[in-house]
Amino acid sequence: MTATVRCPICKKEVAFDDPNMPFCSDRCRLIDLGNWASEKYVISTPLSPNELEDSETESPRKSTGDRQQ
Repeated sequence: MTATVRCPICKKEVAFDDPNMPFCSDRCRLIDLGNWASEKYVISTPLSPNELEDSETESPRKSTGDRQQ
């Protein structure tokens, strides 16, 4: 049995030996490329040590259920 993965766009199963892998088709490959080109996907930058310390010292937000009316 051939190992498979799911297409990230349409979720169809794709065999590892498929030439379009990890996509199931050229259509899904182009949709993914368009998502990158339109900046729907982004790669975040790592936090600097200062930003990490700031996020650790912030107090947690209260949920709306904690508010008194």
